[in-house]
Amino acid sequence: MTNITRFERARIVTARALQLSFGAPPLVKVASGFTAYDIAKEEFEKKILPLAIMRKFPDGSVEKIAI
Repeated sequence: MTNITRFERARIVTARALQLSFGAPPLVKVASGFTAYDIAKEEFEKKILPLAIMRKFPDGSVEKIAI
């Protein structure tokens, strides 16, 4: 498995938090008092996010990494 950089992790979690704040249903059980960021972080840690990373390389190749 390819490692995800800290920058990719931050981008994924914030993108998912934005989706949740606009009304997307959470994929984990949510307790009261959790923010959209907390929910997104928990989804990332459980590896159940419906997102992927597309890494582009200088030679033109692309690597798709499913989360």
